[in-house]
Amino acid sequence: MLQLPHPAAFYRSQVADYLLVIGDREALGWLLTEQRMAFPDLRRSEVRALSPGDTLFLYTTRGCFKNPTRDRGRVIAAGTATSAVTPLEEPVRVGGRTFPVGCDVTFSTAAPWGHGVELGTLVDGLDAFAGTGQAWSIRLRRPLVALSGGDATLLRRRLDAVPPQPLADVLAPYARWWNTPRREGDR
Repeated sequence: MLQLPHPAAFYRSQVADYLLVIGDREALGWLLTEQRMAFPDLRRSEVRALSPGDTLFLYTTRGCFKNPTRDRGRVIAAGTATSAVTPLEEPVRVGGRTFPVGCDVTFSTAAPWGHGVELGTLVDGLDAFAGTGQAWSIRLRRPLVALSGGDATLLRRRLDAVPPQPLADVLAPYARWWNTPRREGDR
């Protein structure tokens, strides 16, 4: 009798694409400097599903840099999850919050400071925001937003047009609020 793999094996054989939502400048600096991402818990299905090889489009919210009237919500980089999300030996404390689970990520390029792909102008054409109308930003109240293949293609094409620079060349303005590694109990 022919044995077929479990259907879940087919599901994870493909790379998934996510919008990685960052709403705090200190957290952004930590993420890009340490090449790690931390999450508050494993309750969200997207966080549990994040796997090595998945693509992460790094999105900074309007409030990320503490000036939402000046700043725009932008996709500033595309990277990759390089490990599964697991409990951390030591929780990370960033932006006044504690994050006990996380994964390794790789971002090798980013848009120059103040540049990137403005998400608000694209939401009408993105599957991830279908049916949300003017309330599209409600979907950004989670750390990961699943993207369709079409969404990922559009974001990558727009981001490539910026164009991204080597991370080492543009890291300083993004990381200026994160100067030294801080762990639970520091501060």
